[in-house]
Amino acid sequence: MSRLAVIGAGSVEFTRNIIADLCSYRELHGSLTVALHDINDERLEYSARAARSIVERTGAAYTVEAHADRRAALDGASYVINEIQVGGYEATLRDFEIPKKYGLRQTIGDTIGIGGIFRGLRTIPVMVGIGNDLNEVAPGALLLNYTNPMAMVPWGVYAGTPFTNVVGVCHSVRDTHAFLAETVGVPEEDIAFRTAGFNHQCFVYVFRRRSTGEDLYPVLRRIVEADPEGLGRRVRVEIFRRFGFFPTESSEHSSEYVPWFLRHEDQVERFRAEIDEYIRRSDENLLEWEQTKQRLDAGHELEVEPASELASEIVHSLETGTPREVYVNVRNGGLIEGLPEEACVEVPALVDKNGVQPTRIGAIPPQCLALNRTFLNVVELTVRAALEQRRELVYQAALLDPNTAATLTIGQILDMVDELIDAHGELIPEAIRAASPAAR
Repeated sequence: MSRLAVIGAGSVEFTRNIIADLCSYRELHGSLTVALHDINDERLEYSARAARSIVERTGAAYTVEAHADRRAALDGASYVINEIQVGGYEATLRDFEIPKKYGLRQTIGDTIGIGGIFRGLRTIPVMVGIGNDLNEVAPGALLLNYTNPMAMVPWGVYAGTPFTNVVGVCHSVRDTHAFLAETVGVPEEDIAFRTAGFNHQCFVYVFRRRSTGEDLYPVLRRIVEADPEGLGRRVRVEIFRRFGFFPTESSEHSSEYVPWFLRHEDQVERFRAEIDEYIRRSDENLLEWEQTKQRLDAGHELEVEPASELASEIVHSLETGTPREVYVNVRNGGLIEGLPEEACVEVPALVDKNGVQPTRIGAIPPQCLALNRTFLNVVELTVRAALEQRRELVYQAALLDPNTAATLTIGQILDMVDELIDAHGELIPEAIRAASPAAR
């Protein structure tokens, strides 16, 4: 029997999706122990109640365990799904409210940008602890990470611990492929895609009709040109128009990875940038959590609807040998030329009985590589700051962030970083907090 641990399982809706997926695979029934862990006892209790209800109703015959102790959940695991959010809602709110005082706009703030930097600083040390635990109690496990900033978190694990079998999963590539297929009016199964880069900043390099070999980019360009007030007012479409390849992240995300949009009021309006969008989503998540508790307390069953989560699909392929192509975030190691070996890149992979097998992409167009390098600047310095616990690297990551640098002066950036370090307190590595602020 395989053991699957879910860390951060108190995200009840997400955990429910994972369990519903696993329960939909009848060939796995009776073969899994699901071990749930969360640092919040109340959330863990409700998550376990929801999971056991789904298992019982579907007849999956999985064993569900709930563990307040992380190592107990991880012990002997074959698979570990990570979905933690270090600091929760309050930390996220600080990531938005403090920069806003300085005039810095953010939309999602979980990938790069000042919000992504501080989410990385809070998260990587915890992930190092998880990696060290796995090395000791489940060295053969596969760690499947959902937690953002995705380009930083797996890197922090394989660079900062002896445990290296970590794969990041995200829906952005899959969702972009579906969006492009719908936009050009071609069934997705008749389209050949080849996409690569960093999580939330990949580009679609091959977009071709399988049945005829037709390049679908000219079709997409005609559709965009015919819709200047619709598609033409999306950040990701503007990036496509200027750089020639379609980016895989939403316009909300994409606007804060580059210097050209959020700094300018007219561009915010023109491209309909959703300022503070992540806070609104977080508020909705908190409301959904309260509603879920009420339903469970009233004895109501939660809906069981498979969600095609990538982690579930990977587990299914590894357990059954069913081959799938999925997009994964892994150590570069030469998969994409022009990027450091240690960087965590996103590429297609074949998953079957032989494991997760990433595809070597090779060279990518220079303009897209250039955009990836500006993304990498912030990612690498943040990972190093968290692992080496050096305050000056935090400053440097913020100074090199495209949106931050386009908006604030050096002095403002240093002041903002100091204020955020103080505000997050013990969530930030001790040596970073203890270091003297930079001279002004």
